[in-house]
Amino acid sequence: MKKMMQIALVFLGIAGFVLPGSAAEQKIGVFNMRKAFDAYYKTIQSNLQFKQEVADADRERAKMVENGRRHEDEWRKLYDDSNNQAISPEERDKSKQAAAKKYAELEADKQDITEYDRMATARLREKQGLRKDDIVKEIRGVLDAHAKTGGYSLIIDTSGESMNGVPVLLYSNGQDDLTESIVKELNAAAPPGSLDTNALSTVPSIIVTNAPNLK
Repeated sequence: MKKMMQIALVFLGIAGFVLPGSAAEQKIGVFNMRKAFDAYYKTIQSNLQFKQEVADADRERAKMVENGRRHEDEWRKLYDDSNNQAISPEERDKSKQAAAKKYAELEADKQDITEYDRMATARLREKQGLRKDDIVKEIRGVLDAHAKTGGYSLIIDTSGESMNGVPVLLYSNGQDDLTESIVKELNAAAPPGSLDTNALSTVPSIIVTNAPNLK
């Protein structure tokens, strides 16, 4: 639906050039939302925060895995004792019953880890999505203000692509591109060091293996 809307906007812009008497009234600008989004310091900060949250979730998961391994070691010892002919039948039977209970704990450990993975991934993705929506809304607000001040009747996103992978905007001579000026305004209040992307070179991800960045 989003891509269809983008295509519709392009057609509306083209129509403004071909309808008699309307061409002179149209002022069309272009804007690269992806470029502005990636360059915005709040996006960089959000990605850094996401990286930290993933690392925290991984550490919590590691504790659960270690606990499961400890239970497995205990189960193996009990299982070995249940088959140890050097001890009495009573002791073997006692170890067998204890091993069965410990095995049930192992199965519960596996289920807990699976559920943790599901919940942690959903939580992280939800938080990531909300941050993305907030950032896009903020960028759109600045863009809308620029468009109204500049008297633009239409702004086309040059980063968009149609459903078949072909760019929605097939040609632009680069005039009336608002991207750089808006990025400059967005980052005017950037704290020192907040535009450094070096810390984003690697993102640990045991849990969120397929989680997209805020792009």
